[in-house]
Amino acid sequence: MGYIRIMGGRPLHGELSIKGAKNAVLPILAASLLCDEKVVIRNVPNLLDVDTMTTLLERLGCEVDWDRERGVIEIEKGGRISMEAPYELVSKMRASFNVLAPLTLLNGRALVPLPGGCSIGYRPVDLHIKGLERLGFEMSMIHGIVEASIKEKPKGAHIYLDFPSVGATEHIMTAAVLAKGETIIENAAREPEVEDLANFLNRMGANIEGAGTSTIKIIGVRKLKGGVYFVIPDRIQAGTYMIMTAATRGDVLLKNVMLEHLTAPIAKLKDIGVHVHEVNDREVRITNDSVFSGTSINVLPYPGFPTDLQPQIMALLSIAKGVSVVKENVFKNRFMHVDELRRMGADIRLEGSTAIINGIEELSAAPVIATDLRAGAALLIAGLMTRGETIVKNIEHIFRGYNDIKENLKKIGADVEWHMIRTNIKGVRFSVKNNDLILGG
Repeated sequence: MGYIRIMGGRPLHGELSIKGAKNAVLPILAASLLCDEKVVIRNVPNLLDVDTMTTLLERLGCEVDWDRERGVIEIEKGGRISMEAPYELVSKMRASFNVLAPLTLLNGRALVPLPGGCSIGYRPVDLHIKGLERLGFEMSMIHGIVEASIKEKPKGAHIYLDFPSVGATEHIMTAAVLAKGETIIENAAREPEVEDLANFLNRMGANIEGAGTSTIKIIGVRKLKGGVYFVIPDRIQAGTYMIMTAATRGDVLLKNVMLEHLTAPIAKLKDIGVHVHEVNDREVRITNDSVFSGTSINVLPYPGFPTDLQPQIMALLSIAKGVSVVKENVFKNRFMHVDELRRMGADIRLEGSTAIINGIEELSAAPVIATDLRAGAALLIAGLMTRGETIVKNIEHIFRGYNDIKENLKKIGADVEWHMIRTNIKGVRFSVKNNDLILGG
């Protein structure tokens, strides 16, 4: 539990370096279970979700050494790897479901609960299950537990995904690297994080072609070795800070970004009237001194405008001149931030999967609640661009996806106070205000 107190109305200034991508490192950690030797992963962000995944690997039987300051994780399989993933960890995060195929390949059988994560709409695992079945996995589910088994080595198959699911593409690709023969995944997700997982697997000895396109070809190999891998920077973090800077009419230089992963967000920011200065292919500077203009955004799988930036851009569009239209085509329930923005005065009307935003001059400070990770980021942005004091509750969501968020906001001049309320194992209630411990808080 926790909240953040924001004194808004201050332009942000300075520079930040973007760390590794959450959505890239999590499937890489799951796939590391298949490597016979030590795996070293660099540029790892210090996030709650990464902590959950490393804890899961440890509970399964791996030896994990995480140097948070250096951003390096070393993983080795100690002895026997468990076939059963604990519910209390898998229920926290959807990406943890992708240990199912590796555990099955290692043990011949695995039991993994249905995953949890942000409440942004129903996200079934049927595409995962159908894809694994095509490879020869026997699948069943009872009381929310998915059981997978194999009687012999999986065989390559031709798999068509009804929707370009990132998780399903990654899961099937990971399973197929040790299957006999050739596997083709059509209508595959094209996200950079999928390509990063393929690059990791290839570094460890896999044979994958076409990742980053809609057709991926995998030739099965006998085993995977160990090695060292550097994770790509987080495009969603970069996009969030770009929107945040624009919303406060600031001037921030972002380093260690991959601009080719941000084509759609940059195009829309320019369309709105934000000044985007592409210093080089790894640095971008955001400035703004003009009135924002309304626009239309069609949220789509990559390379379209990312759903993980939709709540943040809506906060900015709430003060853009004219009417903006945002159509969400990925997660039908990803408008949970709208009611909270309305509390701050935003004029937003929902019609099914479409939001119609009538821009107003400015939002008003108010107490609001973060319902999920990206909604938390949107409300943080809204608070920073609003004069007065905004309180955002349930802010712990944001620690799942934003590396060193407290330190980064301080670097660029944000006036915020973090209050995390916890109870220790003896039931003593305490709070943490910024970095100070207060008993009975």
